[in-house]
Amino acid sequence: MAKRVLVTGGAGFIGSHLCERLLKEKSEVLCVDNFFTGSRANVLGLMDNPNFELLRHDVTFPLYVEVDEIYNLACPASPIYYQRDPVQTTKTSILGAINMLGLAKRLRVPILQTSTSEVYGDPDVHPQTEDYRGRVSITGPRACYDEGKRCAETLFFDYQRQHQLPIRVARIFNTYGPNMHPQDGRVVSNFIIQALTNQPITLYGDGSQTRSFCYVEDMVEGLVRLMACETASMPINLGNPVELTVEELAMRIVALCNSRSAVTYRPLPQDDPTQRCPDIGQARERLRWSPKVNLDDGLMRTIAYFETRLSGASPLLSLSMRAAS
Repeated sequence: MAKRVLVTGGAGFIGSHLCERLLKEKSEVLCVDNFFTGSRANVLGLMDNPNFELLRHDVTFPLYVEVDEIYNLACPASPIYYQRDPVQTTKTSILGAINMLGLAKRLRVPILQTSTSEVYGDPDVHPQTEDYRGRVSITGPRACYDEGKRCAETLFFDYQRQHQLPIRVARIFNTYGPNMHPQDGRVVSNFIIQALTNQPITLYGDGSQTRSFCYVEDMVEGLVRLMACETASMPINLGNPVELTVEELAMRIVALCNSRSAVTYRPLPQDDPTQRCPDIGQARERLRWSPKVNLDDGLMRTIAYFETRLSGASPLLSLSMRAAS
């Protein structure tokens, strides 16, 4: 009998890829999204699958369904969107966790929380290991997301201790690939759109801050393996340990797009971390997982996706192009 799997935030960037992967594994998928940042377009290709169901719902309200597993991805992850309504962002992280944990408790099913590398803040330990407690501002503009995710992790482990609930917690580092929102403000999507349209590449600060980038196909593989791991009793970092500067990323994208874009520099946003790179030793040991897609291959697939979007002259991309000009 096929598993019935609930994916909250399933019409988002990572969620849509996860839904597709689960369907390929012959699971029945209930995709839940309120479409604040998710898009029906991301799951349009799944709608004809009889094992796929799409439900518009906000996880800050309880949900009463019958499922065998829960992946809780619901929360805006882009600073542009989570800072637009910071109170709602905090509510989504905390109330969403409470509601999904309550559902998992009632059904006695495993539940996976997608946490974030943002729980480490602007780290003074590098690369970041799961036992590092972070250096996070609780009053800054990113706190609604950072602290919301930290509190959600606390709730998950309290439910594990108090109710013996089978939980999994993934700390996701920078992820990229098709279905990224063209206006999400993340460096990969920003740089690709600017490069494809020969607009100036916008670098914040001097471009020396470092990041590591994991292709979405690899990230989904990590999430699926983590859900299947019954011994994952601690948060697990999922990301690519290959680190590069933001400036290096910009130059690589310009070259891959054969672009004429020049680089412009703007002030670094408040609380923007200077370093971000995962230690994935736990993922390698417990999940037998590490990223397979190299950066250039992943970027080329992502560039091809945005080229298709540009050729379709979608309203979202048109707005993004005007904003960049």
